[in-house]
Amino acid sequence: MSVPQIEWWHWIVLGVALLLCELALPMFVLVWFGLSAVVVGIALALLPHLGLTAELALWIVLSLALVALWFCVFQSDAHKTRAGMADAAIGEVGLLSKAVAPFGKGEVRFQKPVLGSEVWPCIADEAIAADTRVKVVRVEGSLMAVIPV
Repeated sequence: MSVPQIEWWHWIVLGVALLLCELALPMFVLVWFGLSAVVVGIALALLPHLGLTAELALWIVLSLALVALWFCVFQSDAHKTRAGMADAAIGEVGLLSKAVAPFGKGEVRFQKPVLGSEVWPCIADEAIAADTRVKVVRVEGSLMAVIPV
């Protein structure tokens, strides 16, 4: 009994199938296995004398390399959140770029980014004119409560 020969187009079909599975299961992992299978198919079309062991080894190495590249390089800061860091904004001083009415929304601009942004929406207990220096006293959701300095 002989082992069936895997043709180059089998790898392309496998790669496309894995890429289509990625659409159904959006984990952004299957895409790397699918791309690796397509590359193996192209390599097999160019070098038809590759054996099954070499094909599988190439597919495994490419897949692992692409997954490692994705998680190490492109996803290195994907899990860094700013949750629980609101206390770092308290005490920061900024300049009102848009006036704020009592319990209305305004906009404060900081000289350096605070929690990842230089401009934040703000509220105040009293009316504060634009171009007034203000200090953050608390953070309420995505709004910074400010008082004049």
